[in-house]
Amino acid sequence: MTRGSLLVDHIGELVTNDGRDGDPLGVRRDAALLVEDGEVVWTGPARHAPAADRRIDAGGAAVLPGFVDSHAHLVFAGDRAAEFAARMAGERYTGGGIRTTVGATRAASDDDLRATVGRLRAEMLRQGTTTVEIKSGYGLNVADEARSLRIAAEFTGDTTFLGAHVVPAEYADRPDDYVGLVCGPMLAAAAPYARWIDVFCERGAFDADHARAILACGQAAGLGVRLHANQLGPGPGVRLGVELGAASVDHCTHLTDADVDALAGSETVATLLPGAEFSTRSPYPDARRLLDAGVTVALATDCNPGSSYTSAMPFCVALAVREMRMTPAEAVWAGTAGGAAALRRTDVGRLTPGARADLIILDAPSHLHLAYRPGVPLIRQVLHNGVPR
Repeated sequence: MTRGSLLVDHIGELVTNDGRDGDPLGVRRDAALLVEDGEVVWTGPARHAPAADRRIDAGGAAVLPGFVDSHAHLVFAGDRAAEFAARMAGERYTGGGIRTTVGATRAASDDDLRATVGRLRAEMLRQGTTTVEIKSGYGLNVADEARSLRIAAEFTGDTTFLGAHVVPAEYADRPDDYVGLVCGPMLAAAAPYARWIDVFCERGAFDADHARAILACGQAAGLGVRLHANQLGPGPGVRLGVELGAASVDHCTHLTDADVDALAGSETVATLLPGAEFSTRSPYPDARRLLDAGVTVALATDCNPGSSYTSAMPFCVALAVREMRMTPAEAVWAGTAGGAAALRRTDVGRLTPGARADLIILDAPSHLHLAYRPGVPLIRQVLHNGVPR
């Protein structure tokens, strides 16, 4: 790995996310950026750029922070393309297909699971995602949840224990026993490889009492709280997440006024996952309602084999603008700084001195083109930890 200083100059539009001058994106024109040892150490006008060991000429293009995908399920085996086709033909999404992936994942080897995570992580990086959270949740027994997290930890420091994804078939008539397993031996085996704990608090999955018990056990084990909430219908998940100080509640499709008020009065991020609505023909979350109430909003892919098999944050940005009433600037912020907030990270999602040098050079003059030109491969180059990829 080549180190030393690297200057990225001739930047037509630099998105810093520094939030100065009333502009959350902190856009700077005709800018340059200096990297040393994988960290941003200077930004400013290109005419004042310091000397460096190496140089990348952005050619007047836009430069953005790398995307921060704060919700992804990458450790799995199998394929659910037929389920997707059935939904496109009118079948309703219920979340029941998760158990299909559980069976395939349990039967897969470590090498097979590792290859899938590696393939999807490489896909994400090519599309500008430099930070990703990876959940377990397709093992649903002690051994397979632990190995899922062990493999995930080879690719990211933001790993999430999702043993409470659904109740597996073998516990279908004994959900209380399964909750006891999740809170006991499964958590003990998973915690060494996890930073976070998550629960799918939804009808057909886990109710508020079970979710509260599981998340409290995770907190006692030193894990931060995340929550799948209010995806399939109204429910208690959002307010439970706020009550427990969750870093993020994710989906937030069906919200009451009380849910929105709770989020607005908290530090909990609402992470919206438009790829799931696209892939399930479900209503999109009302991002405008959340933003106007002062809620911090993040965007993520929800990459998984059943309900959102996309690894493309640019696609999610375009969907958020078209379908969720976000401005292009709000969507870009949500996919970078918003994702960082959802992971309680201050070193990513921005391009200011002290931040990790994770950045995207677009094949376009402005961040607007991510929504303006949907489906077009606009990521010209990615730097991860200051290293071109």
